[in-house]
Amino acid sequence: MQIGLSGIAAMVLLVALADTILARADQSEASAVPEAAATVEPATGEAPKNDPLAEAGVVPDLPTSPGPGAGATPTSPPDARESGAAQ
Repeated sequence: MQIGLSGIAAMVLLVALADTILARADQSEASAVPEAAATVEPATGEAPKNDPLAEAGVVPDLPTSPGPGAGATPTSPPDARESGAAQ
């Protein structure tokens, strides 16, 4: 019986502590500045289009039109039972 009563008392104290923490969080959130102003103005012009891979010369050569196997679906490897592998 004492374990049950002390368990209930512990839960009441835990809920009270949680309520106090949430109340203080709401209070500090209400007193905080909603949104700080930006310290840097956004750039008005277009950003330069840098491509470091192209500048380094490591861009792969892409074909201009799809090759003969471009639309084919990939094939799955044969099942182990079909290839005659021992289990």
